[in-house]
Amino acid sequence: MPSENASQHGGYHAPIIGYHRAPLTQKFGAPRQPNLVALTSTIEMLAPYDDPAAFIGMEAFSHIWISWHFHHNYMDKNNNLNRTDSSFRPQVRPPRLGGNQKIGVFASRSMYRPSALGLSVVKLERIDVVEGRVLLVVSGADMIDATPIIDIKPYVAYSDAIMHAVSGFAPSAPIVLEVTMTDSAHEQFMGLVNKENLADNVSEVKLDTVAARIYQIQNQLLVTDMGVIKALIAQDPRPAYRRDDTKKVFVMRYKSVDVSFRLTESDELQITDVVAVSV
Repeated sequence: MPSENASQHGGYHAPIIGYHRAPLTQKFGAPRQPNLVALTSTIEMLAPYDDPAAFIGMEAFSHIWISWHFHHNYMDKNNNLNRTDSSFRPQVRPPRLGGNQKIGVFASRSMYRPSALGLSVVKLERIDVVEGRVLLVVSGADMIDATPIIDIKPYVAYSDAIMHAVSGFAPSAPIVLEVTMTDSAHEQFMGLVNKENLADNVSEVKLDTVAARIYQIQNQLLVTDMGVIKALIAQDPRPAYRRDDTKKVFVMRYKSVDVSFRLTESDELQITDVVAVSV
């Protein structure tokens, strides 16, 4: 007969209390750590956890902790959910170490961990109640769209901020690269912004609905998005072994557009194309 501890292995399932709604639908381009890019997103709470009473007092906190699930670990090449229990990986290759040096998985913040759980502190911009449901507007998240949310707690500075903590192989924020944009790519972007703002499906959506708020976050391209796109690319999402490749063109999907960029001879990342996503 199994012991009490053994019977508990794999026996507990935390409920999903909400979903992260964001401009980024793919892992490529997402910040590798929270608060590197001031990316605005929304957490859509699910019933019964969307009760406004559950958030009374939260407005007094500037930041919150989010526990979440690396759901794309279980996606196949066609973005279909294909969850299979993979074998335990005791070591990983962090991008911060060039993608070649191995360290223990528990000494990293890799997504490939036994629980596939992530933990992020983000800025709480505001709490909206729409159609009687709670939407948390946050910034600085390192989660992609449709990320399942497991728990939310307030960030408490006196205990959560350790002023003299030692951060191992990541003692400081990564160096950001210069990002430029071709004239043609800028024209493409502005043309898509204009079309998006004039589209009938945007003007017909009422902004006082949950669906409208999520649509804005996920799809509506704004002029201010250019600064966010450049900030995301400046974090250099390219794999480490491609860092010196000036021929390879990379594509980052942001909201309703695919943004192509490449490394120039002057070591800048240059945006070369901005095209609408074909449905």
